[in-house]
Amino acid sequence: MAESSPYLTATADAYDAVADLYADLARDSLDRLPMDRAMVAAFAELVRAAGPRPVAEAGCGPGYMTAHLRDLGLDAFGVDLSPAMIDIARKDHPDLRFEVGSMGAFDVADGELGGLLSWYSIIHIPPPELPPYFAEFRRVLAPDGHLLLGFFESEGGPLLRFDHKVTPAYRWPIDDLADLARKEGFVEVARMLREPLEGERFLRGHLLMRCDRTAAADTGSMG
Repeated sequence: MAESSPYLTATADAYDAVADLYADLARDSLDRLPMDRAMVAAFAELVRAAGPRPVAEAGCGPGYMTAHLRDLGLDAFGVDLSPAMIDIARKDHPDLRFEVGSMGAFDVADGELGGLLSWYSIIHIPPPELPPYFAEFRRVLAPDGHLLLGFFESEGGPLLRFDHKVTPAYRWPIDDLADLARKEGFVEVARMLREPLEGERFLRGHLLMRCDRTAAADTGSMG
């Protein structure tokens, strides 16, 4: 897919500007999120059971979630648009691989990955632009590879644009996001909605999806 869209540059610039502050706030954020950790643990268990394949975090930011995937026994690496975020990730986690790049165009072969984590990274993609990202996710995942999405949920309302503290973002109805992923060759495995904690504004959505082997065989690569 084309990677020259203005929103990509705007997103990278916005995260570059707040990289140090964001990293300081994010490093220990999982400590108070047992439900979120449970979804990530289930994702990791399914990926491990399928065999030894690498796992990518799409939009890895300062790398704390990539490191968590490593701690769960996965061969994980991270990709992010923001060079400043990647610099922090490399400094904080020198044993892991981090690359500047877009989750819409991974530098990996078709079917190379056993899993892909997108943790609050698709939220900045304008909705009409999102389907090609799911097509790219399916391209890089092995047949029956797993995708885990974390996002802000719209709480029974329509798709909503909101004033994210870094750069504009979107809140998705969980059913709509699941339907979109389904159309791009994914099968839903599990979902979880979590009420906002103190200091959080919105309901949190989590979707665990599996790449559909039959759809992949029928339609081929969708990169």
